[in-house]
Amino acid sequence: MILEQIMTRDVATLTPSDSIKTALQLMRDRKIRHIPLINEEMQLIGLVTDRDIKIATPILIEADLLNEIIDMPLSTVMTKNIITGHPLDFVEEITVIFYDHKIGCLPIVSGGKLVGIITSTDLLHTMVELTGANKPGSQIEIKVENKPGSLYEVTAVFHKHYINIHSVLVYPDPTDPNYTILVFRVATINPLNLIKNLIKEGLNVLWPGMTP
Repeated sequence: MILEQIMTRDVATLTPSDSIKTALQLMRDRKIRHIPLINEEMQLIGLVTDRDIKIATPILIEADLLNEIIDMPLSTVMTKNIITGHPLDFVEEITVIFYDHKIGCLPIVSGGKLVGIITSTDLLHTMVELTGANKPGSQIEIKVENKPGSLYEVTAVFHKHYINIHSVLVYPDPTDPNYTILVFRVATINPLNLIKNLIKEGLNVLWPGMTP
């Protein structure tokens, strides 16, 4: 999946010369926490977040000084060195950027112009959909040898018993590099018969465990 499939295109923007007060009002009206700052050519100049504004306007401050601060231009509080993405970037790779840099949003730029924005909430929603966690079903974990064809051997059993698969996740066995854990989200509420058949085929089902 690429970013242009999930990014918000109707981006609420301001300019560096707009006031902090204007940004506060826009955040309240649009229920957002991040505002990209652009110039007349739609080029990204900076970014301001609700956190930036909170730091600039502490609670314990005199009213006159507060009014003076919120009338200041956003250029005084904005972040200039911004990490950006491209509409054709893969969602999975962008998730790593969010994790590594601990950011809450990512402006999307194409042709030197701002074309969209992605937030951590957007990514979380997308990950839920990609894993099928929002669909009725069951989770099954199977330990297999780390070799070509292992995934096919397992999915062949699902096909044989007419079980639809919502998603598949793969991660290395933390105890043995020669093995891999396959995590399936399948479209069945009661997977007991499926598990029995998987075990009958000689597969190592880790979850859910079968009680004798």
